Amino acid sequence: MSVSEQPPAAGATGPAAEIAAGYAFDGPALELGALLWDGVCHPDARIRVPLPVLNRHGLVAGATGTGKTKTLQLIAEQLSANGVPVFLADIKGDVSGVSAPGTDGEKVRQRAAEVGQEWRARGFPCEFYGLGGTGPGIPVRATVTSFGPVLLSKVLQLNQTQEQSLGLIFHYADSKGLELIDLKDLRAVVAFLVSDTGKAELKGIGGLSTATAGVILRSLTAFEQQGAGDFFGEPEFDTAELLRTAPDGRGIVSVLELPAVQDKPQLFSTFLMWMLADLFGDLPEVGDLDKPKLVFFFDEAHLLFSGASKAFLESITQTVRLIRSKGVGVFFVTQTPKDVPSDVLGQLGNRVQHALRAFTPEDAKALKATVRTFPNSPYDLEEVLTGLGTGEAVVTVLSEKGAPTPVAATRLRAPESLMGPVDAAALDAAVKASPLYGRYAEAVDRESAYEKLTAEQRAAEAAALEAARDEEAARAPREKEAARAPRGKEEPSLAEQVVGSGIFTSLARSIGTQLGREISRSLFGTARRRR
Repeated sequence: MSVSEQPPAAGATGPAAEIAAGYAFDGPALELGALLWDGVCHPDARIRVPLPVLNRHGLVAGATGTGKTKTLQLIAEQLSANGVPVFLADIKGDVSGVSAPGTDGEKVRQRAAEVGQEWRARGFPCEFYGLGGTGPGIPVRATVTSFGPVLLSKVLQLNQTQEQSLGLIFHYADSKGLELIDLKDLRAVVAFLVSDTGKAELKGIGGLSTATAGVILRSLTAFEQQGAGDFFGEPEFDTAELLRTAPDGRGIVSVLELPAVQDKPQLFSTFLMWMLADLFGDLPEVGDLDKPKLVFFFDEAHLLFSGASKAFLESITQTVRLIRSKGVGVFFVTQTPKDVPSDVLGQLGNRVQHALRAFTPEDAKALKATVRTFPNSPYDLEEVLTGLGTGEAVVTVLSEKGAPTPVAATRLRAPESLMGPVDAAALDAAVKASPLYGRYAEAVDRESAYEKLTAEQRAAEAAALEAARDEEAARAPREKEAARAPRGKEEPSLAEQVVGSGIFTSLARSIGTQLGREISRSLFGTARRRR
């Protein structure tokens, strides 16, 4: 029986019956909730999304407090139950409850009765991660090289010219065999290029001015002083870990705990993009599958796009467009659709729009713009979107044939897992019991650009000191000979020549640079902190 031949839901008539028929799919589908029409909830009119189309991406939007997080939890639970791994960014620290059974209560039973849900408390298999080990979770790190100049420019808030210059610096490091593992490696390379000894190298890579390199160096230093250095390094996280399933066949829900870095929004939003880009680079083309390999929820999406360069936006658009064919679905979560660039928004086939507010002229404008992004509908969407309650949304998804379904006001189901954070002790125990903890917990600091450049500087300094000692040893016989000879204008000693040479002056100046300060610390016996 085709979709158009599905019987209408009991109790639904007229437009409501037509809308309900648009969601009566034959294949496996996730249950979102029940149809709302004319103020009445129809529990037999089930609003669903086919499992195979979840790689066509989606948007979950709505004002603060309208239930977006619970919608993510609801979708994540059902994906896991269907054997699909899920990635969730936990910005506020309240998504960890997906690992524990929910709590029964009057409100839950009432919601279940309203939408025709057979609710039962259950938790789902989870892994918990943290950026660089900040806060609870298995540390997730990336090397500076794999992060790349475009994403790093976004984090450092560089302009387009500076972004292009950073790309030249990466190219230089690569051509010289200087591995960029952590931020001190990149800082060392930039510091070398702006030093007197590195200026010739700076000219050689073309298009990079001393002033621009200096701006980049200052941005890196400030970024590291904010504590961001721990997010870059080794062991680098293998994003293939996100594709795992549990022994019972359920998909593992990977929760990235981010409350501890809420004050670094550019960092965590860009790190999420790195994860997605890394997956894109590693996964093979698979086309359309019976179910996705992974569904990736990109929370606080407006932070990713705010102030983004043209190159950055182009990279995001390309990644979102092409990763679908690799079996990965991406859901952006934000307050209004206008937070997402139109080129990206046009690729999001599944929409769950929670309530919007119209308290200001700007709100009213955003409301009208949101309404225009939906297909034609028998609803007065401006009225509906401002009148939705918590846990209600306007939905349109792609059918099994890839066509948009009718717009449906929906009362959403209640999540079956805990709607709130798990106890901190339980979270810590889950993290340390993970088989991944031993693999990623301890940072490794191996030889890379910083160590190589430091060694070269030390070697140059040692050569200069050795030359001075040799001159000192050879000076005594010359002094005796000079004492016997008639006094005239004295020639400068070799040590004096070395001290007055350009190389020695350059070395002395480098002590004042960022790299030089690191060298001087080692010379004076101050141990570097190991990450």
